[in-house]
Amino acid sequence: MATGLSLHVGLNRVDPAEYGGWDGQLVACDNDAHDMARLARGAGFGTTTLLTSDGTVENVTAELRRAAKTLKSGDILLFTYSGHGGQVPRADGADAEPDAFDETLVFYDREFLDDELHREFGRFARGVRILALLDCCHSGTGIEVREFLTPEAMQEQFQTRDPRRIENTARLMPVVKQHEIYQRDKDFFQELQRDLAAHKSRQPAAGALLISACQDNQLASDGDVNGKFTGTLLDVWNDGAFRGGYRAFHRDILRNMPPTQSPHFFVSGQPDEAFLEQQPFTV
Repeated sequence: MATGLSLHVGLNRVDPAEYGGWDGQLVACDNDAHDMARLARGAGFGTTTLLTSDGTVENVTAELRRAAKTLKSGDILLFTYSGHGGQVPRADGADAEPDAFDETLVFYDREFLDDELHREFGRFARGVRILALLDCCHSGTGIEVREFLTPEAMQEQFQTRDPRRIENTARLMPVVKQHEIYQRDKDFFQELQRDLAAHKSRQPAAGALLISACQDNQLASDGDVNGKFTGTLLDVWNDGAFRGGYRAFHRDILRNMPPTQSPHFFVSGQPDEAFLEQQPFTV
């Protein structure tokens, strides 16, 4: 029989000592992690949950590496993250596109680059199925909120036309704070990016499927109970009543989201088509 392991990370705040006094307060991320862990347990996964102060780079990578040593071909990893998203500029020589940015997951102690997550997924054996669900903002390339959301869209999604208030209700690390932290830690990030680029494999051995809360130029809404994406996902899943594969699952989630937040479906490596056609969360 196949083995399923899951890791659920939810951060309702970050360490202000590491983020220049910003605590990144959110409401529903811990709930998201708890609810996704409950779903996973019901589907037969062994679960680990890391909440807020436990959601450090060291703890997350340790759990991912433990899973990579355990899982073999035919097994499955479920990774969920709820928290802030951010960006840092790519270092010269780290990518063919000098003006591009790396997306980040804003962990408790520092931002975690998307290429770091790619590296961790690359540790898994060929044939392992990886499903990642990310409920965070993927803000556009250093663009201020007001430049890619119209006042009408802001009012519909966040009930305000003030971009400053949006940063308190969306899972977006404030752009000014992103710049401040990057300037402070620029040498660290650039060295990390070059090292990741130098050792980056073309594709992870395992096949990975990512369904994220929104497109790169959109914001992900927080909520009173769950994030908008996670809450909609749970509604569509309907305690296992959903029937269909991952593409249909994504389409049904998308249909129930506001036009200002469109979940993204992305694969890396070479996931088996049979995996993509399985009922979601099948071990």
